[in-house]
Amino acid sequence: MLQTNQTSLVAGDSHRSHGVSTHNEILQISDGIDHLGGIVWPLFVCNVVAWIIIFCCIAKGVESVGKVVYFTATFPFIILAVLLVRGVTLPGAFDGIRFYIMPQWSQLSNLKVWADAAIQIFFSLGPGWGGIVNMASYNRFKNNTKLDSILIPLINCGTSIFAGFVVFSVLGYFSYQTGLPVATAATGGPGLAFITYPEAISMLPFSPLWACLFFSMLFLLGIDSMFVQIEAIISSVLDVFPTLRSRKLSITAATCFLMFLLSISCVTRGGMYLIQLFDWYSASISVILVCIVEVVAVGWIYGCDNFIRDIQFMIDRKVERCWRVLWKYVTPIVLSFIFFTTIVYNTEVTYNTLTYPRWAIAVGWASCGASMICIPAYIFYRLAASKGSFMTRLRNELTPEDWGPADAHDRELWNAAKTNDTVVDYLY
Repeated sequence: MLQTNQTSLVAGDSHRSHGVSTHNEILQISDGIDHLGGIVWPLFVCNVVAWIIIFCCIAKGVESVGKVVYFTATFPFIILAVLLVRGVTLPGAFDGIRFYIMPQWSQLSNLKVWADAAIQIFFSLGPGWGGIVNMASYNRFKNNTKLDSILIPLINCGTSIFAGFVVFSVLGYFSYQTGLPVATAATGGPGLAFITYPEAISMLPFSPLWACLFFSMLFLLGIDSMFVQIEAIISSVLDVFPTLRSRKLSITAATCFLMFLLSISCVTRGGMYLIQLFDWYSASISVILVCIVEVVAVGWIYGCDNFIRDIQFMIDRKVERCWRVLWKYVTPIVLSFIFFTTIVYNTEVTYNTLTYPRWAIAVGWASCGASMICIPAYIFYRLAASKGSFMTRLRNELTPEDWGPADAHDRELWNAAKTNDTVVDYLY
């Protein structure tokens, strides 16, 4: 028993030394966020190459992105399947899988667990970021959006579950090799993808092959996400300033270059601390608030009746009553609960065992508030810019505009349907 414990301690020391080596050799990480240090030039070169690839892929907008994603969205599934087959054939793999699928029933009463799970869905599925709505706007007008809204979350969650088997089968092997418990190996955050899992892969025969496959998958998933987000930014700019549409290539290049400049701070010696800081505070809370505003705007301001009428005209079929209840009541209540739970249970950011100084935590909360403040600021701006009494201005701003199809032919059919009352009534 003593010998086993000593072996585990040695394995644990070896694991920590591998992590230190990874931080020192690849990240050349500094002592803290107070010391960003100089640029890590190998990471800088990789950053430049990544942004050049992203620009080349989105240079022609959705036309080029639509062709690229056939590869970037499907090839990771092939890599995951290959890694899963390799993972489950390793000794100790089923210990990792058992740890993955066995529920800890005591955690069901932990509200923070539910909040963290919900936030993970926001990151993986992408509601509230604007990308899904923007890319969906390029669909055919009669596209079955109702079917898409069901299939996409199912495929997203199914992929996450599938990827979990890939990760934990290899972590089980890592636990078998090092003597560390799977729970210790299953770290969260960037450490799992960039330290623990690569260390486990390095123990495999032909480890360079598996490492290339794994990081190729991460790279493709990363640029896939960037396609959508950058295209959403560019589309927003062109919608506000339509005179710039003829210069879309220049706008795309300027956007990519600006984001590249902002990303340089992340490839400094203290860049990982910045990434952890903004990942901790900037997105998790603000994106939930954005989703709450979107749902309230559709369900209560524009109106569920109008929204369902629009959908039924587009898909030529009935929309069930349960959707109305979900959009108007269930979703806003659940999102509000997640929003306040996330704030209450939000802990101060750490990286490994390193705590952040107070000023860094203040910067993190400021980055969170910077995006959220835009919503009430715009509301106050619209109210201040309109005329009349406060209640008159509020009533006018909450009155939905006459939305309809952009295409002239579809809009003609839409107006005729409204005039003749031939749009299918969802109540029947």
